[in-house]
Amino acid sequence: MNFFNMKKKILSLLIALFIALPLFAQPRGRIAIPDLKGYVTLKCDFHIHTVFSDGRVWPTVRVDEAYHEGLDAIAITDHIEYRPHKNDVVGSHNRSYEIAQARNRGIIVIRGAEITRPMPPGHFNAIFLTDVDELDKRNYMDVFRAAEAQDAFIFWNHPGYEPQQPDVTLWWPEHTQLLEQGLMHGIEVVNGSVYSVEAHRWALEKNLTMLGNSDIHGPMRAFAPGEHRTMTLVFARSATPEAIHEALTERRTAVYFQEYIIGKEIYLKELFENAVEITVTKTGNTVRIRFRNRSDLTFHLRKAEHDPRLTYLRSFTLTPYTIRPQNTQTITVRLNEGIEGGDVNFIVENLLVEPNTGMKYTVGI
Repeated sequence: MNFFNMKKKILSLLIALFIALPLFAQPRGRIAIPDLKGYVTLKCDFHIHTVFSDGRVWPTVRVDEAYHEGLDAIAITDHIEYRPHKNDVVGSHNRSYEIAQARNRGIIVIRGAEITRPMPPGHFNAIFLTDVDELDKRNYMDVFRAAEAQDAFIFWNHPGYEPQQPDVTLWWPEHTQLLEQGLMHGIEVVNGSVYSVEAHRWALEKNLTMLGNSDIHGPMRAFAPGEHRTMTLVFARSATPEAIHEALTERRTAVYFQEYIIGKEIYLKELFENAVEITVTKTGNTVRIRFRNRSDLTFHLRKAEHDPRLTYLRSFTLTPYTIRPQNTQTITVRLNEGIEGGDVNFIVENLLVEPNTGMKYTVGI
């Protein structure tokens, strides 16, 4: 290497270090989301890119971002078939994971890859791989079988990706083949800022694990207080890669997207009850329901069908009643016509248990 090339390389390294140091110096982030009985709630992003495919940051930056935002686990999923920087960033398909894992900072880093094919079948992620290079094959079924041989967890990315499905989001015969052969285990219900109603419905109908991921390519933007990246909440037996793999296989997940949480009712109901302490006090014909939210989650309640002798949320019939993070709020219920109690029924609008359908919840008084 001549003097000028060496000088150029040193300058590039110094610039990268200058960019990375402020992020490295930031404190560990925290997002208060309750655990479920027997499980810890892990905040995960299983779809991110680096300069080793078409991303625009070094793998260590992905670790620092996750550390600062309070995530527990990330999967490095660079494209296998699409590496526009390969002449400048040289290495095997495993290299981005290796660099991120060496940095880790207590973040669980998972080896993965994005299988990048036309529709059908489209783009898929395989995570918990042992050797990404083994997936660099021409025939896509050979790629999926190679991932299966490594006991990978495989999921369909952004099913409604407009360049591949411009008019309508379809489930193709090729997807049925992958599902029936045990080569598809999950589906992205949310990719970045896009919620797919079709993917949510297919996850329920076809018993697929629900995932939500950032699919970040550039630097992660700075979030205002209360904001966050799209992520998958994994209800795992412990904070280990093995426990995450087991939880994904058993479909114990929810998707955290903006103020929405999307998942099975059995998990969302317990999450709500563990986040919000509800206290009921009665004085004469007046009942006060006190909601103490001990989490960083927001909940939007709307009055549901109920006994007309119970009067509550009279001024919130058109807009939801919001229980804000780390806050205590009270709803007053009037008992009319001699009634002594009953069921106060709500819909928690931002806990989606079916496509665009909030979770029903009742407080007995």
